[in-house]
Amino acid sequence: MKRFVAVGSVLAGLGGPQAHAGNLASEVPSVRPIYHWTGFYVGGHFGYGDADFGRATNPFPEQGVLLPHSATALSGGLQLGYNWQLAGRVVIGIEADATFPGPVDGLALARSPAPFNTTIDYVGTVRGRVAYALDRLMPYVTGGVAWGHTHINVNDADGVTPLFPVGHYQAGWTAGLGLEYALSGNWTAKAEYEHVDLSRKTYDLSGFGLGSVNVDPRIHLLKLGLNYQFGDTPWMPAAAKPRLPGSDGWNVHAQSTLLPQGYGPIHSPYASPQSLPGGGQFQATWTTTAFLGARLWDGGEFYFNPELAQGFGLNGTLGLAGFSNGEAQKAGAAFPKIRAQRYYLKQAFGLGGEQEAVEDAPNQLAGKRDIDRVTLIVGRFAVGDFFDGNSYAKDPRADFMNWAMWSSGAYDFPADLPGYTRGAVVELNRKDWAIRGGLFQVPSAPNSDILTFKTGGTVVEFEERHAIFEQPGKLRVGVFANSGNTANYNEVVAQAAANPALDINDIATANQRTRSKYGFYVNLEQQLVTDVGLFARASWNDGQNQILSFTDIDRSLSGGLSIKGSHWGRPGDTIGIGGAINCLSAAHRDFLAAGGTGLLIGDGQLNYRTERILEAYYAYSVVKSVTMTADYQLVVNPAYNADRGPVSIFSGRLHAEF
Repeated sequence: MKRFVAVGSVLAGLGGPQAHAGNLASEVPSVRPIYHWTGFYVGGHFGYGDADFGRATNPFPEQGVLLPHSATALSGGLQLGYNWQLAGRVVIGIEADATFPGPVDGLALARSPAPFNTTIDYVGTVRGRVAYALDRLMPYVTGGVAWGHTHINVNDADGVTPLFPVGHYQAGWTAGLGLEYALSGNWTAKAEYEHVDLSRKTYDLSGFGLGSVNVDPRIHLLKLGLNYQFGDTPWMPAAAKPRLPGSDGWNVHAQSTLLPQGYGPIHSPYASPQSLPGGGQFQATWTTTAFLGARLWDGGEFYFNPELAQGFGLNGTLGLAGFSNGEAQKAGAAFPKIRAQRYYLKQAFGLGGEQEAVEDAPNQLAGKRDIDRVTLIVGRFAVGDFFDGNSYAKDPRADFMNWAMWSSGAYDFPADLPGYTRGAVVELNRKDWAIRGGLFQVPSAPNSDILTFKTGGTVVEFEERHAIFEQPGKLRVGVFANSGNTANYNEVVAQAAANPALDINDIATANQRTRSKYGFYVNLEQQLVTDVGLFARASWNDGQNQILSFTDIDRSLSGGLSIKGSHWGRPGDTIGIGGAINCLSAAHRDFLAAGGTGLLIGDGQLNYRTERILEAYYAYSVVKSVTMTADYQLVVNPAYNADRGPVSIFSGRLHAEF
């Protein structure tokens, strides 16, 4: 410091006070603030792993997507914790997390049948952390207690179909190490390796003629995660200044939705496993999704959406063509399962001229773009992300829940069991219209979770934007064609009539080969006055061959009203009321009447009537970004059967966005 004072005195003699001040500022080095790690945090992680359960345990092959399947494969979950940075650079903390594996790799399982299979349902840990802070970079070691839930599925004679699940909790320990780095704003990213060692558990399978099995889990997990740092006031994060400058090159959003649903006893003189149970039922689903986006270059963006899903639709999402819960997946699970639901690259090519602002939102980075543009999307997504949109009836997490309301019911859009596919979309957008087309993978067979390009699905949609009496509206018209491994209804019914000793569904499976399905949809949204809108959809498919992906509808009409609460002083609330009529082709009716089963329905016989649905809901805004919804659905002739129902379905919904 004495040196700088001496230099300053010389400069003062040469250049006066101004020279003194200016040169002293340039000589004194700036002090860079040190990032401080103290405080609460919450976040999520996604990664890959493997496990060894011991000798002769036949682990389930879990989905690895682009990586090899393994006993855990892709996994992910949530974490929360607290860090305390001591006077120096040492940071100590505590963290609790839960990690869930992905679903079973059905293709791999079919290739390796076994009398039983072992799997891990989840792993939880509470760990201490000791770290050394190097400003924004923090290496650490971690260790603590762990627990998990394993189960064994005893399989059918085919060695694949699970019949009798038996599960147990097991405790143990965990240790690992990692790196965490402060990115921007209050966000940090981490990479972590964790070893989990759980106690041995003996499963007695003698009741199934299989003896005893020792399950001794040793689990290896590699996690990539994001944490949001709250500081010491997690209940007032907005009041605190962000720890680092923000960035417009990436964003993070999340949602969580809990949807319980039930009905009481209904008229049910006969039933099959795909019929709504006559005694009534209650089920619930829960999903949590992260929406991660990054700007790669000019016009280039990448999006990734890992999602946890747990629970079941009514009767395992069976018994209604217009199913009552849009969150219910065909791949329901008692414990949460994680999937990489979306991962896609989006490239926009501006054509010049007028621009429009783009707001920050899930799977949307803030900025500006040319109104006239060509956009290309390649990767994994839901077809409904880009086609058949509607401002008033599109999102079962926020508006109508019934499948025939938020989608064009007769559009058999390509999808795996949770509702996603892989493919490409190209769109030309102009100010008053747009045209878009897509090419997608389809399931390898009806209701399969395995997607293939051996056949494929295509759709072309034209969107027209207009104003009627200065009220905006949109009209979308789409035509689609799928080519998949399906059976022909008329051929199957004829073969069943000629061979009454054979099961009609076995005949349908044997009849499957590459066949086409085509159709169209018309989709209207129209604002009537401010905060009051109307929607209507009509859809049709040829109805000659089996449905591949969506649901058992060949013709559908739906429509309704959406009214925002600004008219009674609650602008965050919404009332919706709508209805749908679903129909089948004659060939499809004959197949079901002869005892055939579809994707979701099949009572063993059929007294055919159109399936009619009424839905009404009130979405109440609790606080910003959190809503509670009460929903009622009346379904007359469920699964097109006048001998069953009607059924009144009552639902609640708690939805939060971040």
